[in-house]
Amino acid sequence: MAMLWKNTVAGVMLAGFGLSGLALAVEPVAPKSDSGQMQTPQLPVPPQAPAVPKQHAQDGEVKPPVKSPAPLQEGSKEQPPSVTPGPAKPPTKATHPPNGNTPPKAATMPQPPGEIVGKDGAPMVLIPVGEFTMGSDKGDDDEQPIHKVFLDSFYIDKFEVTNGRFAKFVEAIQSEPPWGFADKETPVIRPDQPVRWVNWMEAIGYCLWVGKRLPTEAEWEKAARGPDGRVYPWGNDIPTPAHAVFGLKEGSDTVSAIGNRDKGKSPYGVHDLAGNLYEWTTDWYDEEFYSKNPAINPKGPLEGTAKVQRGGSYINGAYRLRSSFRTKGDPTEHDPNVGFRCAEDVPKQP
Repeated sequence: MAMLWKNTVAGVMLAGFGLSGLALAVEPVAPKSDSGQMQTPQLPVPPQAPAVPKQHAQDGEVKPPVKSPAPLQEGSKEQPPSVTPGPAKPPTKATHPPNGNTPPKAATMPQPPGEIVGKDGAPMVLIPVGEFTMGSDKGDDDEQPIHKVFLDSFYIDKFEVTNGRFAKFVEAIQSEPPWGFADKETPVIRPDQPVRWVNWMEAIGYCLWVGKRLPTEAEWEKAARGPDGRVYPWGNDIPTPAHAVFGLKEGSDTVSAIGNRDKGKSPYGVHDLAGNLYEWTTDWYDEEFYSKNPAINPKGPLEGTAKVQRGGSYINGAYRLRSSFRTKGDPTEHDPNVGFRCAEDVPKQP
């Protein structure tokens, strides 16, 4: 029987690693309190004479015509006053600060860089703030309904985490490594291949170790398909071996090194989001979650028994390589066709 994992658990023990203290605490929401406004007693105001209103024409009101002075009678000594035009006033000059400099322009917020390097040395790509279309009506029931989701900007690893990078984590925590790392053969011979046989808890442990996190399911899908609702990361064309690693049988040479499928990268420049390995996300899996999915920065269900995996793998066909395809896995199990990549929040601007 699958064990129920809850995000309210004070700590998580990494399976096979013995790394504890990975708290998935949920911040309590402070209860709202009724707020009433104090009524300030009004002091008596002495009566004042009503102000004489200025005479202005109201909307739709016609001003009375101005009467012209009566013409003088012939022989009258009074003459109309002669008006001598005075010198024209010079145009008002624009004022400047005393030092003669022009006024400063309003400061604009600096934009985050399009690519950064994480603490583990892995390049990360910016996924900009905005809305995208999540889900599909041409897939499984758990991909429906199609809905709009708004996400804040974030960074995601340009490539999947490799054997070489994960080996440093294994050495640093000095715990039992996953399959393939006991004799250090895998990270030495294939350092640029994405790490596999890693369960969800080991993946999140690595991300925390380098100051990152796993991407949410919504973040992963936006990074893969962009804002235009494409079927695959590269567009709507069916995949070929030039786009992704897929449709293969299990073997030692099934997994490809990172960064050698440029034709299959996403609109943001993220590689291998289709094929090669399934990738862990931070969300619990719920096949009906889209019917109640929050429209802004969704984080997934609060609890569950399985974690969401995305992207398809080297043994899957084109159907599972679609960016909207969803599947799941036990967070404690190790599989040969599952890997991961990390994400990171954009630092707050001062």
